[in-house]
Amino acid sequence: MKMDLLDLKPYGQLGIIALESCKDIGNKINEHIVAKMKYEMSRILREEEIKEESYIIPIDEIRFANGEGKVKIEDTVRGKDIYILCDVSNYSCTYELFGFQNRKGPDEHFQDIKRVLSAIGGKARRITVVMPLLYAARQHRRKGRESLDCAIALQELERLGVEEILTFDVHDPTIQNAIPLISFENLYPTYEIVKTFIKEEKNLLINKTKMLVISPDTGAMDRAIYYSSVLGLDVGLFYKRRDHSIIVKGKNPIVQHEYIGRSIEGKNVLIVDDMIASGESVFDIALELKRRKAEHIYVASTFAFFTEGIDKFQKFYEEGIIKKVYSTNMNYIPKEIKDAEWFYEVDMSEFIAKIIYNLNHDKSISPLLDATNGIKHLLSQNVL
Repeated sequence: MKMDLLDLKPYGQLGIIALESCKDIGNKINEHIVAKMKYEMSRILREEEIKEESYIIPIDEIRFANGEGKVKIEDTVRGKDIYILCDVSNYSCTYELFGFQNRKGPDEHFQDIKRVLSAIGGKARRITVVMPLLYAARQHRRKGRESLDCAIALQELERLGVEEILTFDVHDPTIQNAIPLISFENLYPTYEIVKTFIKEEKNLLINKTKMLVISPDTGAMDRAIYYSSVLGLDVGLFYKRRDHSIIVKGKNPIVQHEYIGRSIEGKNVLIVDDMIASGESVFDIALELKRRKAEHIYVASTFAFFTEGIDKFQKFYEEGIIKKVYSTNMNYIPKEIKDAEWFYEVDMSEFIAKIIYNLNHDKSISPLLDATNGIKHLLSQNVL
């Protein structure tokens, strides 16, 4: 079918506002979209007629000496289809506060999103917030007399004119019930992680007799079942038995991990979870798996924070307990972790670029959300 300019007509002129916390992945996303647009235009225009352009809208994030801040947008946003990118977990962003270097926390990153919305001032045609790690998602429901941070934050974005929110692997997707009148897309990095895993572990035999997918707790079971179904593997579960009589660092400490599933002996294992915080759950489960004579242990996670450093991960790698950790580049990862032998960063910029491109051109994103066919095709391409 012949393509014409109508096929390339966007909902509105694309504009990407990448906050300081998302500069690196924001630039990569922009490059992918520029390349995509150049390719599409080359099908209907001569090369000399194609304009090279960037969709990044420059902004200035200003901080005063007392910690107050403001955002200044350096280019027009009138009538544009705006995508605001922010990594609320990026602790590398700093500013000077009363002469001290202060690191931005999630609250300050979220405040910067609201500053951008305020600076836009209703002039954009549509506003979408791309927040890979959903702000305050771990405080998604009320137990007793406590705050409901995530729900309040989502409602704030709605009141400030946001029409769509894109996020990844939400702790509890039902949080979208707080904003039923605007679009909320909970995306998953499954295809990109599995693609990278298969590419890197070329000699790994992925079949039921040699490999198993493990869920580290009951909350991650749906995720583990999905991985196991697309990879054609069995699934196992560890149940976290907690001491509910005490609270340590806001959580009930884990007393023991109980395993439910088939024999692990002699099998390779893929542990899948939404995030690695301190990593204690991964360590406990890896030791339990080794005690049950597992062969190689791999970890796949959407977000890796390493809140208590990487010394223990390094130790487990050197002792042959953990083979490799796969995680995305949707949250800040220091160079020392990126360079570690046991860590592999999964690039999500092309996937996010495809989502933004489709939305900007009023195309369905459903084909991008179902990783099943893509993964099965990948597996068929490998001699497994």
